[in-house]
Amino acid sequence: MQARAVLASVLAVALVLSGCAQPERTIAPASAPQPSVTPSTSPSPHPAVSKPPKPPLRPLPAKLPAGLRRNTGERPVVLTFDDGPSPAWTPKVLDQLRAAKVTATFCVVGREVQRHPDLVRRIVREGHQLCNHSWRHDLDLARRPVDEIQADLARTNKAIQKAAPGAKVPFYRQPGGRWTSEVLTVAKGLGMRPLHWSVDPQDWDKPNAATIGKRIHAAARPGAIVLLHDGGGNRAATLAACPHLIADLKKRFGITKLS
Repeated sequence: MQARAVLASVLAVALVLSGCAQPERTIAPASAPQPSVTPSTSPSPHPAVSKPPKPPLRPLPAKLPAGLRRNTGERPVVLTFDDGPSPAWTPKVLDQLRAAKVTATFCVVGREVQRHPDLVRRIVREGHQLCNHSWRHDLDLARRPVDEIQADLARTNKAIQKAAPGAKVPFYRQPGGRWTSEVLTVAKGLGMRPLHWSVDPQDWDKPNAATIGKRIHAAARPGAIVLLHDGGGNRAATLAACPHLIADLKKRFGITKLS
């Protein structure tokens, strides 16, 4: 009985020692979750850059300024064609002028010159005159700052010279006839005289050919400067009116070139 007790005690000690021999386990504490950092998508604040306000347009004078060319100074009249050159209409006008053996003054728009330089060369080659009619037919050009007027007219002259090197550009015509003293000064500074008109059949408003002819016949006087258009829109009526009105003016007054 005593032997059994001893044996039981030995076994109990062995079991205890066996359990303590296991390597000690340690449980690492869970790492605290790191907060996610989302990069900011909003742009850094910058002060707003405001453009300086454009200067206000000058008012138009109550009456046309002095110094505009409105008459030839002799009996024959002058034909002028504005807003071209146009590939649709300018060649046909040139054909009619050549058939009638008369010359005209073409008031050309710079960007159309740039697009159709061959027509500018033909105008010059066939003995007609050139007139600067601004870069893009800005009706308010004469009311803008002088440096803008200067740049516009000079750019147009440069395009003309590129199209037809050495061509003379003795005249400038303000779009819409909306003249100011400032645009007169700039034009003269560039060696151009201001060209207006005395007969306006308003062909830009697209009346029919008969109406255009009647208006010119009624308004024409010795030395008249006649305003017509070969660009800026459909000029079929103007083209249809030209043979009769050219014959009429040639018979009554003669048709000349500006000097």
